[in-house]
Amino acid sequence: VDAFIMTVFFSLINRHQLFLYTELHVHFSHSCFPVTLLDSRAVQGELGWVANPTEGGWEEVSIMDEKNIPIRTYQVCNVMEPNQNNWLRTDWIPRGGAQRVYIEIKFTLRDCNSLPGVMGTCKETFNLYYYESNNDKERYIRENQFLKIDTIAADESFTQVDIGDRIMKLNTEVRDVGALNRKGFYLAFQDVGACIALVSVRVFYKKCPLSVRNLAQFPDTITGADTSSLVEVRGSCVDNSEEKEVPKMYCGADGEWLVPIGNCLCNPGYEERNSECQACKIGYYRALATDGSCSKCPLHSYSVREGSTSCACDKGYFRSETDPASMPCTRPPSAPLHLISNVNETSVNLEWSPPRSSGGRQDLTYNVVCKRCGPDGRRCQPCGNGIHFSPQQLSLKGTRVSINELQAHTNYTFEVWAVNGVSPQSPGPEQAVSVTVTTNQAAPSPVTSIQAKDITRHTISLAWQPPDRANGVILEYEVKYYEKDQNERSYRIIKTSSRNTDIKGLTPLTSYVFHVRARTAAGYGEFSGPFEFMTNSVPAPIIGDGANSTVLLVSVVGSVVLLIILISAFVISRRRSKYSKAKQDSDEEKHLHQGVRIYVDPFTYEDPNQAVREFAKEIDASCIKIEKVIGIGEFGEVCSGRLKMPGKREICVAIKTLKAGYTDKQRRDFLSEASIMGQFDHPNIIHLEGVVTKCKPVMIITEYMENGSLDAFLRKNDGRFTVIQLVGILRGIASGMKYLSDMSYVHRDLAARNILVNSNLVCKVSDFGMSRVLEDDPEAAYTTRVSVQGGKIPIRWTAPEAIAYRKFTSASDVWSYGIVMWEVMSYGERPYWDMSNQDVIKAIDEGYRLPPPMDCPVALHQLMLDCWQRERADRPKFGQIVNMLDKLIRNPNTLKRTGGETQHQRPRPWAPWRTGCRPSGWRDTVTTSPLLDTPPQKLWST
Repeated sequence: VDAFIMTVFFSLINRHQLFLYTELHVHFSHSCFPVTLLDSRAVQGELGWVANPTEGGWEEVSIMDEKNIPIRTYQVCNVMEPNQNNWLRTDWIPRGGAQRVYIEIKFTLRDCNSLPGVMGTCKETFNLYYYESNNDKERYIRENQFLKIDTIAADESFTQVDIGDRIMKLNTEVRDVGALNRKGFYLAFQDVGACIALVSVRVFYKKCPLSVRNLAQFPDTITGADTSSLVEVRGSCVDNSEEKEVPKMYCGADGEWLVPIGNCLCNPGYEERNSECQACKIGYYRALATDGSCSKCPLHSYSVREGSTSCACDKGYFRSETDPASMPCTRPPSAPLHLISNVNETSVNLEWSPPRSSGGRQDLTYNVVCKRCGPDGRRCQPCGNGIHFSPQQLSLKGTRVSINELQAHTNYTFEVWAVNGVSPQSPGPEQAVSVTVTTNQAAPSPVTSIQAKDITRHTISLAWQPPDRANGVILEYEVKYYEKDQNERSYRIIKTSSRNTDIKGLTPLTSYVFHVRARTAAGYGEFSGPFEFMTNSVPAPIIGDGANSTVLLVSVVGSVVLLIILISAFVISRRRSKYSKAKQDSDEEKHLHQGVRIYVDPFTYEDPNQAVREFAKEIDASCIKIEKVIGIGEFGEVCSGRLKMPGKREICVAIKTLKAGYTDKQRRDFLSEASIMGQFDHPNIIHLEGVVTKCKPVMIITEYMENGSLDAFLRKNDGRFTVIQLVGILRGIASGMKYLSDMSYVHRDLAARNILVNSNLVCKVSDFGMSRVLEDDPEAAYTTRVSVQGGKIPIRWTAPEAIAYRKFTSASDVWSYGIVMWEVMSYGERPYWDMSNQDVIKAIDEGYRLPPPMDCPVALHQLMLDCWQRERADRPKFGQIVNMLDKLIRNPNTLKRTGGETQHQRPRPWAPWRTGCRPSGWRDTVTTSPLLDTPPQKLWST
């Protein structure tokens, strides 16, 4: 009957799915991680547990659950018989590393009061046992091996009424067993007289689940053996992170993690997102592990890959070693502006304005570099020690510095460099502005040595070296002498402009003491120390003495003849040119010409490469960086770039390249210009840096002139310069041409288009492709090689004799220089405007000359007319032109007189400034000239 009741009751469970769960002693929450060792409901087929007794005790019954899935249950209901002892044992359960397991039992139990006649034998509890064992094949139940876990009582029991009302009362009880240490265990259920059904049995243990806290990963961890134990677990940092402090957590007995200790930080280049360290996106960076999230690249920087720890700077921008990664990239400053110098005796005060751009930084400072230069402004050397800078030379915060204790009458070049924190990182040249000054003259230092060149009875010939520091131009020397016995009580003075003199009228066999001092415009220097010499007693030779008389007579006659020759030469020179110089200037000019190198024509070399090797320096192509094309030349492209030689700072250069497919002749002609330039060293001649001949393309490297050709520069800056500035430009060109002329060199193509201008407005003669050499005879001329090939001559700049006979001399360069003067004063206007070449030739031949440009001083136009003399011998030399321009610069008032009102009108094509004979039909009125009736032709013909 009882079994029938239980079966009916379970059928009600299946049919109506009426479950009432009463869960007591819940020991885990949703966050713990239970691991099931046994679940009777999950077993397919019979459970096959061991029952004792095998008959009349626990019985396995199959029922359908709420999803119509069959489940196996065990039930017993021997309530009518006393002394029940029915055992049911599970199969062997492996503990799986757990030290404490939990047993969840779901069961129903019949209320004994609802069963008549069973008051003495019916029970409402059952007992739960376990037995640890390493043997998983034990067949029998040995009751004495089992340890009791607990007596299980139902919270609710059902009655007959519940069955009638279809009410199901299901109990759930959970018990735990700790300190397990064998491989597995068995569970046993003892019935002592209850009416009970085991609906399900689940055995499990608890784990703290895998967790990520503070970027540290903690693995799932089995709880401890007892209810109060804590298991310490050390975490491992997630990918792309590192420990800041050792990460630890404790796993509680309930499967819950306690508060974490320690943490990890994402590596640089990564940020924390969703408990992971994810790479910074492109355009973002993270420099330090202690930083927050990824940051956007600062100004003027970028990142091209994920996970960047820093951002690279844009081209031309840099970051110093001390700049944080969060700071925008910056660049070096531009050059300082408006450098002004003030010379006071041997001191110089420099002032300047800050650069236009500080590079985006606040650490702008200035460095001052001092160089001592030669008379020509080149061959500069560092000033060295002994010069005092106030307040300091380097790392100046202000824009003013005083330089003291300089040498007198010396050329100095001062460079002011603007620098900031990224200047050392910049591969380009630092930005500087420079000024060249000449300190004032001072009294010279003492003469240090006096020699007696010849001593007679009454004469001592003295000679001495100039002072170590002339401190100016030596105007004269003063010789003081006296008899030694007089001890300077009575002395005599002799003055001379040379460094030797004859002291006459002395007493024979007498010791004399000599002192010498020099004088400059600033005054006399100190006398030298005493130098003692004694006259001798040997008598002077007498004219009547045989051979001596003959020698003396020949000497006198020779001197007279030489004097006559010199006077004749002087008179002829005065006739040939109205440009005469004083004796002092002539002496200086002769002195300057001593030791001047003579130009060597590279075409005279049998092997043209020998000329290149001798006059041009070979440069490794790896030192050159070509940046952009700035023009096209006869032989190939002209580029700008940078040159970085080992041990030197990088400089800007111009690069001429020889186009591919060249012939041997083209290569020779191309490199001949380098062989020519390599022989020159002058501040107003374009400087050759070197050549590249050992690889292709073949290149010529020269200094870079930022403002390009003079004619284009003048047209771009029309009317912006003062007359003094224009004269300064002309003076620089004339100085360069004087240097070439002194080397017996003819340019042959002097024009404003072939003059280059740098950033400091220094003009330099360039383009030596058409230039040729003079013969030894100063009046000799050279017949151009290009003319044999039918080459063209620049008619408007060329002297008449060169046009007519293809003969070029330094005098023809002077004619061209006069045209350049006209170009400069007219701000790059085309000579002869739109007239044809034939009209130009005809007009020049008839004596016409260009009129003065607008506002041109009369003195300058007169110099132009002198350069355009028909007879080349009547034209001034370049040295005379330089002296004339120097005088105009020193006396600016001479430049104020212009040609009158006509200067403010458009210059007429021709003006009657003429030299030589007038052709027939010449009339004073220009407008009636037949040349004006000739239509202008835009032809370029030879």
